[in-house]
Amino acid sequence: MKCGIIVFPGSNCDQDAHYVMNDIYGVETVYLWHKDPDLNGCDFIILPGGFSYGDYLRTGAVARFSPVMEQVIKFANNGGFVFGICNGFQVLCEAHLLPGVLLRNDTQKFSCKNVYIKAQTNNTLITSEIPLTKALKIPIAHAEGRYFCDDAALKTLKDNDQVLFRYCNENGDITPESNPNGSLDNIAGVCNAGRNVFGMMPHPERASDDALGNTDGKYLFDSIMALVEKA
Repeated sequence: MKCGIIVFPGSNCDQDAHYVMNDIYGVETVYLWHKDPDLNGCDFIILPGGFSYGDYLRTGAVARFSPVMEQVIKFANNGGFVFGICNGFQVLCEAHLLPGVLLRNDTQKFSCKNVYIKAQTNNTLITSEIPLTKALKIPIAHAEGRYFCDDAALKTLKDNDQVLFRYCNENGDITPESNPNGSLDNIAGVCNAGRNVFGMMPHPERASDDALGNTDGKYLFDSIMALVEKA
């Protein structure tokens, strides 16, 4: 597998994602500048966190029109695997590769802290190895992380098993109090109907190294590697 990390002006988690994929998991990983004309033969694309284009206009709204996104959209529509984290999730929603939008936190404040999330399905590339009863401690760092969609889209997400994660407490209970940003139905991540495009607001790449004192994020990357090895 060859992994590509998209770098927009304002990306700040690109090196974190590169470190996890390249240094921890030994996957050939390259940076893809936002003006790159192609994806350089990559099999797996990550859109990292950050503040692409300074979050001007609306988070992800400008990055969605970067030249490389034309290739990402084609890649995804042809079944290629794309994973957006935080700002990357926002970009994928703006590009209509994922349903819904990310709105300003209900606190109206930037939130940077550890939260707990629980996987809602094992039927995706990034959740296949995660125990559905386990609360994962994963950090968030966003001001516009409140997931929202209309009632019809929410019903579709539930009916098609497209909800990847929900915010919960340390015991795994999904409660209003454990929701850090007011996200609809405590949703922390979703996938598309084709199950090849994934987005989440928490940062698993920031919880994947013993040096950080937290490796819960490795459950996601272990899932990716397990299915790649089976293929």
